[in-house]
Amino acid sequence: MASKSGKQNTAARQDTSIPRRNPAPAHLDAAAEAERLREFLRPTVERHKLLLEDVEVRIVGSHRTLHVVVDLPDDGVDGVSLDTVSEVSQSVSNALDNDPGDDGRPYNLEVSSPGVSRPLTQPRHWRRNIGRLVDVRLVDGEVLEGRLIDADETSVSLKPLMTVKKGTKPKFGEDRAIPYDKIRKGTVQVEFAHADAEESGGNND
Repeated sequence: MASKSGKQNTAARQDTSIPRRNPAPAHLDAAAEAERLREFLRPTVERHKLLLEDVEVRIVGSHRTLHVVVDLPDDGVDGVSLDTVSEVSQSVSNALDNDPGDDGRPYNLEVSSPGVSRPLTQPRHWRRNIGRLVDVRLVDGEVLEGRLIDADETSVSLKPLMTVKKGTKPKFGEDRAIPYDKIRKGTVQVEFAHADAEESGGNND
């Protein structure tokens, strides 16, 4: 993650020959500001052939922290390199310094790529994690854990992990297709070892 500060001296400027902006109201809506910045920063991020995943704004007093998350496009593999994150951070910082809608308050900028703990909310998130173990919580309350085997624009398919005796090899059930509108939340599970003999049937002796 790249992090830097911007406009740290703006609030202390005392040049009376230049009209100063009125301070932003204390109740400034961080969510509305984040939405505005998503639209403003999207072209800057896309020039690096990346997608603007999200912008989060945290406001404490007169200070802001801007967290920008960038990701690879649908056809991207692996992850966003640290060098690329650094380059995007510089471009985003330059854009923010010339933002006509900015109120002049100081900010800290954080630019990062999504981590493994990121919720799976878009079809491209699921596609990039095909082959991994995922936790899926459905809108009806059911909770599934299984191996993600496919994902398209309407649904995902996974092999549900079945309950087995402790110390035995994992066993997976029949493939199950789940429409996105039935999924409340999906996350990738961290695996310390990948089972070499994952089967949908057979003995677990």
